Amino acid sequence: MLPPARGVWLDRFRRVRAQTLKRVAPLTPEDMVVQSMPDTSPAKWHLAHTTWFFETFLLTGWSDYKPFDPDFSFLFNSYYEAVGPRQPRAQRGLLTRPPLSDVMAYRSYVDRHMEGRLSEPLTTEVEGLVALGLAHEEQHQELLLMDVLHLMAQSPLKPTVDPNRQADKHADQTGFHRLEGGLVEIGHRGDIFAFDNEGPRHKVYLEPFEIADRLVTNGEWLAFMAAGGYQQARHWLSEGWDAVRDNGWEAPLYWERTGDQWKVFGLNGLQPVDPEAPVVHVSYYEACAYAAWAGARLPTESEWEHAATTTPFQQLDDVAWQWTQSAYAPYPGFRPGAGAVGEYNGKFMVGQMVLRGGASVTPQGHSRPTYRNFFHPEKRWMFAGVRLARDIPLDAGFAADVVAGLSKRQKSLPPKYFYDACGSELFEAICDTPEYYPTRTETALLKAISPAIAAVIPAGAVLVEFGSGASLKTRCLLSAAPQIEAYVPIDISRSALEGARIRLSADYPDLTIQPVVGDFTSMVSLPPELQDRPRVGFFPGSTIGNFTPGEAIAFLKTARCVLGTNAHFIVGTDMVKDEDTLVRAYDDAAGVTAEFNKNLLVRINRELGGSFDVETFTHLAVWNPEHQRMEMHLVSQVDQIVTVAGHCFRFVSGERLHTENSHKFTVDTFTALAREAGWERANHWVSADPAFGVFDLIAASRQA
Repeated sequence: MLPPARGVWLDRFRRVRAQTLKRVAPLTPEDMVVQSMPDTSPAKWHLAHTTWFFETFLLTGWSDYKPFDPDFSFLFNSYYEAVGPRQPRAQRGLLTRPPLSDVMAYRSYVDRHMEGRLSEPLTTEVEGLVALGLAHEEQHQELLLMDVLHLMAQSPLKPTVDPNRQADKHADQTGFHRLEGGLVEIGHRGDIFAFDNEGPRHKVYLEPFEIADRLVTNGEWLAFMAAGGYQQARHWLSEGWDAVRDNGWEAPLYWERTGDQWKVFGLNGLQPVDPEAPVVHVSYYEACAYAAWAGARLPTESEWEHAATTTPFQQLDDVAWQWTQSAYAPYPGFRPGAGAVGEYNGKFMVGQMVLRGGASVTPQGHSRPTYRNFFHPEKRWMFAGVRLARDIPLDAGFAADVVAGLSKRQKSLPPKYFYDACGSELFEAICDTPEYYPTRTETALLKAISPAIAAVIPAGAVLVEFGSGASLKTRCLLSAAPQIEAYVPIDISRSALEGARIRLSADYPDLTIQPVVGDFTSMVSLPPELQDRPRVGFFPGSTIGNFTPGEAIAFLKTARCVLGTNAHFIVGTDMVKDEDTLVRAYDDAAGVTAEFNKNLLVRINRELGGSFDVETFTHLAVWNPEHQRMEMHLVSQVDQIVTVAGHCFRFVSGERLHTENSHKFTVDTFTALAREAGWERANHWVSADPAFGVFDLIAASRQA
């Protein structure tokens, strides 16, 4: 019996070689010899070349191995100059000899000797060559289907290669993920096999950006075409526009107009264009033109990789390779290997563009987020699609609010801007400090009272959470009330919603989860299919205390409109308590809250071109007994002038910048506030000290 390591290599070798034969099984001998254009290769040549790789790099010079046919070294070398001369690429279709039977005998001969080699102990170097040879054959498995599709597309018969082939996956209609960028690492880590061009791993700086959750669809491409996309030069790069005119492009490759209908030729034959399926077989030039028309751009390969490893994507690597706007070039520190194997990637690092992901014809498990595919920008016969990206413009609302707040006699900033990516992480850290009681106290209270809350939730209810964030406390209600059939979290952060959706779906598989991206203080529309269901609102965390009384009343009125007159609304509030407990909660000994407060200045500097010297401001937390609220301020320690968004603001030493209020309530004061917004208190629960309250509100009309 073989040692495990050798057995694994032998098993992988057999599986990969068998998969190649499976891909050519539907072809006739005539299909396998023809070359439809200089960029493609005959299927027979692919079968021979992948065999040549193992013979050349793993068998030649091993034991007493004798080459199958010395002429094959010339006939089936692809581009390895160090190995010797070769048949010109554009003339591979002229190789009617050797016949297919000889090529198949060649494969059997090499396979038999490779099995002998893989049954022996292998050095680390040889294992690396075996891994490269298998990955190389998987690349040719993909190329083979690409080349076969192009060949069949030239036939007036439009033959079907794979009638059972599944259609490309549709995606949910979502949108763009926002990523904050910064200094990130890309490139292969070295823990599994990768091609040499995937490393070295290195740092890159990314500006904040947005990237689409899915690929561009055929329906969206049809709209581009209907809008004159292929007739208007303004969308196109100069060389791209030349390609449109020189080649007569009016649609993606393999699209054909039949009367008023567009059809597309694929491995499953000629089919009507599916508007919901992703568009495939477009060039870099077309991808750029579409992006320009759509008011977007292509992602860089660094953006793509960073997003693919940090954000849940749809259609990551199983539909179409995705063009990036990055030229194919070496990473910092890249050095090609010695000898012929070193020619594998490095020599092609000029004049080509990078694609990322994978395609429906890519062997399963072959791709990975660091994989760098590359083609010339005019090529279309490969399975290439489009994922859009966008720059994040200066937030006009953010800028306007900051300028307005800094222009006041008592300078202040809206607390909603605390929560960029860093701010959100810091708030989670605040919740773990020993001084910050609200999260722990409320969570414990919710667990204790969840059965009582569940008793008022009707069967088939929709739970609507305002400002859901990570949806951590939501689990208390979901676990206690299995009659909840749908959950609608509302939050401004798409990434937070998607992360929560994935985690909750795993733990509550029967729950329908339909996130809504938006400002929860504004009127939002629930998904149409949930409009007629009974609704329960959820607003934990004492966030309502961050509003002024007028803002709180306005929000409660908005929530009443969203939830309807027959809804319950579960609201968390922090209660009035001793000053010492409150101040320590907002000014922890470790300084986490101070860092959270100062991060607002960091964000202003980053996103609005601010010039705040953060170290000249100190954090201050004070109790305001008149208004029954905790206040957070940043205090300037020096006289200084700060610029923000082109405006100048003067601070004197000791001047306060008011950043947050956190109102505390008694049962009576919160009940009065809710009543003014049209709600009545149905029930309430208050924890032991440090006191925290949860209120069950119902629309006032139900009390009549």
